[in-house]
Amino acid sequence: MMIVQVGSTNEAKVSAVKTVFPDAEIRAIAVDSDVLAQPIGNLMTRQGAINRAKKALQNGGATLAVGLEGGVIFLNRQCYVCNWGALVTRSNEIVTASGASIPLPNSFLQPLLNGVELGHLMREYTAKHHVSSKEGAVGIFTDGLIDRQAMYVHLCTLLLGQWQFLQKSNFLN
Repeated sequence: MMIVQVGSTNEAKVSAVKTVFPDAEIRAIAVDSDVLAQPIGNLMTRQGAINRAKKALQNGGATLAVGLEGGVIFLNRQCYVCNWGALVTRSNEIVTASGASIPLPNSFLQPLLNGVELGHLMREYTAKHHVSSKEGAVGIFTDGLIDRQAMYVHLCTLLLGQWQFLQKSNFLN
């Protein structure tokens, strides 16, 4: 049986991996991303996902590991959520993918630039706890049509598809 280690214990992230790898044993482990608590930009967010996957793979006998990281990007004074995923294998194959981005309220821009985490802003905005492990900002700002888990399912599907393709080709070599 394939063992997939997830570099997070966040419910939305772990559930997404379970959905995409239904026949695998899924193990969740809390690891640091080694980037800012609130990653800024695609490069940092992607690196956080890679770091999570690599660290998760080091902790146990997994076949492969998945790291998922949410961040923010800035385009023309507008702030957007972004998310990245990484899949790392024992033979050090690394595949990455990015997912959906949607705009955040303009009032979030300055606090995010000042280092306030999106999760904190979402708790204040919604007066709900655990938004980041449930619907997430994407769920709130799409009126519940897509939640954070669904967003990460899409991202994990991109990772799995790339990895499966690599097993049949030498595309990245």
